[in-house]
Amino acid sequence: MSQNGAAGSTILVADDEPNIRRVIEAMFSKEGYSVLTAENGKRALALASGNPVDVLISDLIMPDMNGVELLQKVKQLHPSCAAIIVTAYGTIKSAVEAMRYGAYTYLQKPFDMDEVRVVVKKALEHRTLVAENIELKQQLKTNYKVDSMVGSSGKMQDVYKVIERVADTRATVLIRGESGTGKELVARALHFSSARASKPLVAVSCAALPETLLESELFGYEKNAFTGAVAAKAGRFEMANQGTLFLDEIGDITPATQIKLLRVVQEWEFERIGGTKTVKVDVRLIAATNKDLEKQVEEEKFRQDLYYRLNIVSIFLPPLRDRPEDIPSLVEHFLVKSAKINNRPKLKKVHPDTWQSLQAYRWPGNVRELENAVERAVVLADPGVDTITPDMMPMPVQAAMPAAASAGGKHNKKE
Repeated sequence: MSQNGAAGSTILVADDEPNIRRVIEAMFSKEGYSVLTAENGKRALALASGNPVDVLISDLIMPDMNGVELLQKVKQLHPSCAAIIVTAYGTIKSAVEAMRYGAYTYLQKPFDMDEVRVVVKKALEHRTLVAENIELKQQLKTNYKVDSMVGSSGKMQDVYKVIERVADTRATVLIRGESGTGKELVARALHFSSARASKPLVAVSCAALPETLLESELFGYEKNAFTGAVAAKAGRFEMANQGTLFLDEIGDITPATQIKLLRVVQEWEFERIGGTKTVKVDVRLIAATNKDLEKQVEEEKFRQDLYYRLNIVSIFLPPLRDRPEDIPSLVEHFLVKSAKINNRPKLKKVHPDTWQSLQAYRWPGNVRELENAVERAVVLADPGVDTITPDMMPMPVQAAMPAAASAGGKHNKKE
């Protein structure tokens, strides 16, 4: 589709009535559209195979291939194409049904051309939104797949191998590791490397919600289930149906919620709060925690049966201090990212003394702390500076510089 809007957009018209094809082609060609016409579905599909199609206008009833069959095949070739079904009075019900198969809307014969013009304009706007959504999903898939993760140490290679083995399965995964090690990034890699990548990935931070609110968020509620429930609401399990549900900080949920969660992971069914109807879901569950769940089980703070249900496959993310060889690649990645979003394009280097500080520091906040430190340096840097020096780092990182390096030279303060 042209960046100038309608001009350059391609409309494919499929109708066995020559007059309809002729009138639509004349009007839209005059307005700057590229218009392709076909007298039947097979011819239209051949044209769609060799040309871009932004809008399909198709008669519902045609010889050899009806409009619904055509729109389904065209959408396989052009997923963001907006389809408009043309129908006679007696087939309106069928046209409405066609919207279930991907039609944007329908036009009833006889129609006036002003109506067609308005509908096509709206269809193009819809097509743009669909195309942007498809592109965004593709970016997410690319950005969060295993091969986009940063770190080449042996410990991280072990993590990647497990992700690749279990990503395209239904197995529940428990991600372990300290805060800031990248547990959510692993959850996203598992989702976007699986056959569920086109379906929802729904994340819930269990520690951020009180027990009563967490329960309603997970399972939803019916109208009037409690004060303030003015309408029914689907929970996160329903929202994640056919996709993935990521339960972060699972070690913080209360015993009462653990009991309800156990039933779901056993049967994949539940009732909304205040409801009696059983809701069945198809969800891939991923959980994460920085807690010692085995110790919590021993202390009877976490149900043993739930622990075994969640811990089918365990992925342990090592702290950054145990894989210092990954620091250079992580710093370079964060430097490019931060320099771009903070408008510091000249910042591309790291001073040797800065590298010594970065390697010597223990990073209790792990990868998240490292990213924050790099962004801090980028933000504090003068616009013309191209190198990150030690004084741009947070004080704890500066203090970690080996004594010999610290005595070897001074740097002008940037703060």
